[in-house]
Parts: sequence; structure tokens; C-alpha cells
Amino acid sequence: MNSRKTPRHFLSLLDLSADEFRQLIVRASELKATLHAGRTQETLKGRTLAMIFEKSSTRTRVSFEAGMSQLGGHALFLSPRDTQLGRGEPIEDSARVLSRMVDCIMIRTFAHENLERFAAHSQVPVINALTDLLHPCQLLADMQTYFEHRGDIAGKQVAWIGDGNNMCHSYINAARLLNFSLNIACPEGYEPAAKILQPAADRCRIVSDPATAAAGADLIVTDVWASMGQEQEQLKRAKAFANYQVNEQLMALANPNALFMHCLPAHRGEEVSAEVIDGAQSLVWEEAENRLHAQKALLEMLILQ
Repeated sequence: MNSRKTPRHFLSLLDLSADEFRQLIVRASELKATLHAGRTQETLKGRTLAMIFEKSSTRTRVSFEAGMSQLGGHALFLSPRDTQLGRGEPIEDSARVLSRMVDCIMIRTFAHENLERFAAHSQVPVINALTDLLHPCQLLADMQTYFEHRGDIAGKQVAWIGDGNNMCHSYINAARLLNFSLNIACPEGYEPAAKILQPAADRCRIVSDPATAAAGADLIVTDVWASMGQEQEQLKRAKAFANYQVNEQLMALANPNALFMHCLPAHRGEEVSAEVIDGAQSLVWEEAENRLHAQKALLEMLILQ
């Protein structure tokens, strides 16, 4: 078991260097090829991952749990009902205890501050599996998917259409690391956080018109208009984002070989039309699968460091 007092965490893409990001993508593709060839690679045999979920998920749980199993390790699923965190135990205490028993801890929660507090008191690596601020694991998968189909994304143009949310924030961070330009089209009042955007001002710009953002893009990305915890804002957001649907007309403004991505789950007829998400330019299913491979590469890097 890893018992180092200063473990390496993955709370943000910015915890990686640009070279490390690319190395993870290469390793993820290697692990993908190994799995598809029917070969086993038990690099994490005897290791245990604790998975703490305060926000529910399909892809995150299955990809981490299956990934640990495929690498010869074991994953423990912990919901708020299964831990003392759900009964008010201090985050710091839970971190101190759990990190003495497992090799890595994955957390999917609401407040990013809680993740940081947990990591500060953990003896083992902590992975951000989504907070309200960032979703870095999804970007590992997205970038793996792009690299596998189009090569390095450096110098390319990406369009983000929709809410300036945790996915948008992680695309901003990816633009900083991998050196692509990012056009962000969002309604007024739904812009990304200034603290995330400002350091990336040389790579990212906000525009109000989706057509302007999509023009000449190599990749177009969107997300649901109301994320988990924002359901009460659904009607308000549907009105604000009515003109921000990714449809065939918008895709036609991008480069002819442009790709479409969405982290899922998707609402056809809202943020994306069925013709786009189920069309030839969409890579959403492979993108979802690549969560498995990218996170396996990440787990190896953190646990075997």
C-alpha cells in the first residue's frame, strides 16, 4: 500500500504537465489496444481504489470499477449511505482513515473545496471524478478520442457551445496544456468562472453567437443545459439556451472533418439534435468508452509513482 505522506493528486488537469497529459493519452491507447486484443495486464494487482460518490453516475462508476478489475485490482463503492461522511464525520477525519486502508481514492462530489480538503489530509492519491468546478477525467477521455482520430490537437480550434460549467472549465484548462484555441459560446450570465478563464486568455475567448464559435472549428463540444443539482433551473435555462443547440446547421459551419463530442448523458432535442449525436461526426460512444482506458492510465500513474 502507498503510504507516502505527500502523494500526488489529480484534482485538476493543471496537476499534469503538457508532456504528462500526452503520455497518459499514449498509455490509454496502449491499454485500449491490449484489452481489445484480449490480453490481460494486471499492473495494479493487489491494489484497492475507494470510490466515494456524493453525486450519482453511470460512466464514472463503471469505468473506474471495471478499470481496477481489468488491471488486477479492486474497487470499493461508497455512497453517502455507506460512509460516516454521510453522517457528518469531518472530511479531514475520513481522509485520514480511508487513506490508511486503500491505495487510491476517487471522489465525485459537489463542492470542489471539499475535494481539496480531503486531498490535503490523504496519505494516498486522490482523483477528482467530478466536482461543480471541474471534470478533468472526462477531458482525458475526450483528448484521447481526438488524438486517436485526428492526431495532436495542438493548434486546432475547438468550440464549446452552452453552459460555462465544470466541463467548460476543464476544456479551458486543456487548451492551456495542449495549446489549442477555444471559442466559448454561452448566454449572458452563464459564462465560465473568471478565475479559470483569465489565466487562459491567450487561448480562449467568449462569444455570444454559437455560429461565430463554430466557424472553422475542428471539434464541437456541448453538455446538458442543466447539470445535476440544477434541475430547479430547467425551465429558466431552457429559455436562455434555446439558440445554443448543436444541430446540423451549426456543424455545417465547422471544418468538413470536424468531430462532435458530449460527455453524456445527453438530451436529444435540447443541447444537441438527434441527427448530430447519432450522426457520422459524433464520437460520443467511443468517447464514453475511453473513460475506461484513460482512467486506467491515470490510476497506473498515480498508484505506481
